[in-house]
Amino acid sequence: MSTSRTELLRWQADLTWSLLTYHLDRLEPADFLREPAALCWTVREDADGRWWPDWAESEPDPVPVPTIAWLTWHIGWWWTAALADVRGAEPPERTEIAWPGEGAAAVAWLRELREEWTAVLDGLDDAALDRPSAYPWDAAAGLTVGHTAAWVNAELMKNVAEIGQLRLRYAAER
Repeated sequence: MSTSRTELLRWQADLTWSLLTYHLDRLEPADFLREPAALCWTVREDADGRWWPDWAESEPDPVPVPTIAWLTWHIGWWWTAALADVRGAEPPERTEIAWPGEGAAAVAWLRELREEWTAVLDGLDDAALDRPSAYPWDAAAGLTVGHTAAWVNAELMKNVAEIGQLRLRYAAER
């Protein structure tokens, strides 16, 4: 391969980010908390003005349809944790990651995380990609930072598709 693994991961991350940007730039503020189904997960503001996601320790059946707010929180949570792990720090618990708020605040948070992620990716060489990583799986899985980076790209692709589908639906209904 003439392209390094890091360059390929960065290319994939950039491609996926461009797809997310397409939708982020077109979201209306009301789209974030709009509930797409009777059974849905969203984020809820507490008495202190912090936003917390709906969550279940085991996946419910049927799975609730997430709001765009919940999906942007979800991206922020796993990306924050993945950044910590790749940097050699302990990933924060899910319960430590609040949603920053709808509209511009959520978009700014994701843009900041993307900048951090690309800086981390740009600093990874083959030796760094081969280091053990236990996020988001169990340490016994024997996976590496390279696996984590590939998972981040795949998880982002999945979440982009979910946000995009909801945004397209809302735009078509306007």
